[in-house]
Amino acid sequence: MHRQRRDYIAAREFFSAVTTEFDFTDRDFARACSLIHRRAGIALGAQKRQMVYSRLSRRLRDLRLPRFGDYLDHLESNPQADEWQAFINSMTTNLTSFFREAHHFSALAEHVRNAKHPVTVWCAAASTGEEPYSIAITLVEALGARAGSATVIATDIDTSVLAKAAAGVYAAEQVSGISPERLRRFFNRGTGDNAGKVRVRPQLLSMIRFAKLNLLDPSWPVREPVDAIFCRNVMIYFDKPTQERVLERFVPLLRDDGRLFSGHSENPSLVSPAFRSLGRTVYALARAGAPG
Repeated sequence: MHRQRRDYIAAREFFSAVTTEFDFTDRDFARACSLIHRRAGIALGAQKRQMVYSRLSRRLRDLRLPRFGDYLDHLESNPQADEWQAFINSMTTNLTSFFREAHHFSALAEHVRNAKHPVTVWCAAASTGEEPYSIAITLVEALGARAGSATVIATDIDTSVLAKAAAGVYAAEQVSGISPERLRRFFNRGTGDNAGKVRVRPQLLSMIRFAKLNLLDPSWPVREPVDAIFCRNVMIYFDKPTQERVLERFVPLLRDDGRLFSGHSENPSLVSPAFRSLGRTVYALARAGAPG
């Protein structure tokens, strides 16, 4: 019993030391939330305080700064500093997997299968690449030889995850949910030092155009009409006015019969009258048919 109590006290003291390595005041938290909202549109609630502390603490250690205030002062006084990108990378969440919400990819295949024009799909939050590669695989399977003219535009605000996406290399466990047939067709297995890894085949890599994009930027590297936009689990981080602005900017980029795919907890049709639900978090432009 005494030993258990000593272990508990030691663990509590260790945890306390870790979480109080830097002073993190209410003002520090409010400033950090304000900065990420202004730069990336991300709205953070009080429950994200520990996450903000944990992620930004790494930046303080790397820069050898003693206080959060010093770090935030540096950002505010240097609006063009490279550190802004590190700040954004630290504050964004990148949870993804291959063929996540699989019904979206079936719906995409059905939508583009009979397209007479070169198909373009925009993945607006590409993260480490699993989603745009899943889209590319879907297009190859749906279009056959016509997939050679298809394009996937893969964008993300986080440059570190985009670099991983462009490399197209994944650990075996990351592709464990992909069927053996798809693994053989679309991935090369690593050997030697790369054993236990796979790499996306050049066929898929050649279909994808990677680009950094902040959805709050005044201009986007997407100008051609697209057949579908995947913007999944992004809107949940924006407040409603930001959601409305982003959705309004999607409208002229979509073909008249285009599709918008959102996350399971998002409903664009409740935010913008420009979209109507087709069911299961798939949306069409309201102007293309009667309201759903």
